[in-house]
Amino acid sequence: MASSAKTTSSLIMGDVREASSGLEHAADGRVPASPERDGGQVSRRFVVFGGGLLVAVLVPLFVSLGQWQWHKAAVKEARQALLDARAAEAPVQLAATPVDAETMRFRRVVVRGTFETSKQILIDNRIHREQAGYHVVTPLRIEGSEGNELRVLVNRGWVAAGPSRAVLPEIATPQGPVELLATAVVPGTRFFTLGTAPAGNEWQVVWQNLDLARYRTQVGFPLQPIVLELDPASPAGFVREWPRPDERIERHIGYAWQWFGFAAATVLIWLFYLIRPWLPPRRQP
Repeated sequence: MASSAKTTSSLIMGDVREASSGLEHAADGRVPASPERDGGQVSRRFVVFGGGLLVAVLVPLFVSLGQWQWHKAAVKEARQALLDARAAEAPVQLAATPVDAETMRFRRVVVRGTFETSKQILIDNRIHREQAGYHVVTPLRIEGSEGNELRVLVNRGWVAAGPSRAVLPEIATPQGPVELLATAVVPGTRFFTLGTAPAGNEWQVVWQNLDLARYRTQVGFPLQPIVLELDPASPAGFVREWPRPDERIERHIGYAWQWFGFAAATVLIWLFYLIRPWLPPRRQP
């Protein structure tokens, strides 16, 4: 009985001391700390500093990716405008001396020369109306270049692939001099190529990409820095439906707005969590 009374007395005294401590804090104008309040302060510091750091990293990244896609769309649009403008101009004679690639970009040219099929290549994985095939690229020795033996690569168009990759299509090529009408294009320089080029002196007929720099290292003659896309009205060609420079430009614009949207969303989400403590509480149903 005495033990029970002692325990009760201890509990009462503890409550009195806690209440007294609370009154002392109240008299000093201080609010006793609570686990909930401390956790809220930590969480808010994380939103301000941790969230701010995340915004500082992600927003410039998203904006730069959007600008990159927007720039790609602008380049395609400019090249299409250049092609349209030069398509209305009269063709120029392709000289038997090296030309400047950018000066000749998308110009219509007339060239005379002789095809050399020993260094002809087939560009793999070209699709025409959902059918796989090749682009036929043949070097043309330009007439009047007997001194330097200058050649230019001519993309003669698309041919269908056979039922087996082991059997290549037969390519008919005119013998003797020909006169061609074509559009000069500047080939790309960045390619993703699977595997490696075969070693040895054996000529590789099938290529994954038209890599002009690599082609130069495989042949023993000088080349013009352009490739000619054969005009549909010219002889010695196959299917010639050349892609437009602005093809799928809307995809780049869509990607750009997507990245800009990610940047805006990142800022808005951060701002929401910043002002959340001052928002009125939602009414419980």
